[in-house]
Amino acid sequence: MMIFFVLSLITAMADGDTAMARGDYTAAAQYYRAESEAHPESYDAKFKLARALSFSKRRIEAIQLYTELLETRPNNSDLLLARGRTYAWENRWHEAEADITAVTRRSPDYGDAWSALGDMYLWSDRPGDAVNAYGKWIAANPDNPRAYIARARANRSAGNLDAARADFEAARIHGAPDSEIDRYLSSLQRRRQDPEATVPDIYKWSASLSYDFSKFSTDRSDWSYYTATIRRYWERSSLGFEYLRSRRFDSNDYALALDGYVDLWQRAYANLRYQYSPKADLYPDDSYRMEVFQGVGKGWELSGSYDHMDFGEGNVALYGVGLGKYTGDWYLRWRTLFIPSAAKSGISHRALARHYYAGNADDYFEINGGFSRGGEFLVGTTIVETTRSQSFGAAFQNYFHPRWGIKISAGYDDEKTLVEQSIVERSISAKLLARW
Repeated sequence: MMIFFVLSLITAMADGDTAMARGDYTAAAQYYRAESEAHPESYDAKFKLARALSFSKRRIEAIQLYTELLETRPNNSDLLLARGRTYAWENRWHEAEADITAVTRRSPDYGDAWSALGDMYLWSDRPGDAVNAYGKWIAANPDNPRAYIARARANRSAGNLDAARADFEAARIHGAPDSEIDRYLSSLQRRRQDPEATVPDIYKWSASLSYDFSKFSTDRSDWSYYTATIRRYWERSSLGFEYLRSRRFDSNDYALALDGYVDLWQRAYANLRYQYSPKADLYPDDSYRMEVFQGVGKGWELSGSYDHMDFGEGNVALYGVGLGKYTGDWYLRWRTLFIPSAAKSGISHRALARHYYAGNADDYFEINGGFSRGGEFLVGTTIVETTRSQSFGAAFQNYFHPRWGIKISAGYDDEKTLVEQSIVERSISAKLLARW
């Protein structure tokens, strides 16, 4: 009889272990539950049942079972650690911290406990504490590459990019795959409103060649634009030279521009641009802009800008404010422009949502849209013509090779006035990117 009991216990537990190994946590829980009900004195069956329940997201029941087991084993570190992890998965941070720190105090060399504590701190938006906890994990298991990767990710969340880079490289030395570490290092590239403002540290130059085409619903001529850019990068700044050419209304024009980014103080940088057109048939005679970005809080970014365009017989000034948010692999932004005018001041609002789908700062998909209103005098009169417009667009960028990438974008703009029909513009753009 005893032999039959032992064999049945071993068989059911083995079936549950097999289900756990293949990731079928619901089936594993069924095996362990049947065994624990048949043999309620079996600690292993109940412990494994609780573990399977926590993995199958039935965590309240798992916590209850862990608590029941702890009533007779209050100092069991494995039970405390398992319940602490489950609390963390349920975002019950204080209870998770209490359980896991009880284990680390009792067993300061228990690497798994420091790993769990670091995870809990990272998930609860305490990256500084996570760095310290993962450091204790490294001290307990100095040859484990996962410990270095975990601390690197915490340093990245805390904004300590140099420390994160050092930990990722340490993980490589301790056996982490090169491909995995290269992806992590790419994620350290700073993300900015203009993706071309930064490149991975191994590159010092970039270049791009783009073509834009616009077609209109009225009898307006098609518009074409060509832009060639080369940019040099330094540790805290970059400077680009641009050649722009356009064909509109059967006229041709070109312009030259310098576009720079420079770090200012902590979490602040500026974009400075100057553009000049020798002919000034389509482009302004010259134009310049300055925009300052300032990071605040957790992932927020404020910005203020000033643009000036000189058209010879008249000037245009634009004042802008923006609010951006970096959250995970997303960048969200709202920007408003104010355009003073003697006829009727204009205002423009634009929003974008950009998803860095590969986890780096190179590859993304973006959608954007906006609306505006304004007015100007009809030629030779004091009558103000009011205009309203709305626009939508999307863009996709992908580096299919570490040094080569493409960007494709499309847009739709509908402008309406009180005296003319709606003018619809449809545009498409293609850009080839290179860096070295």
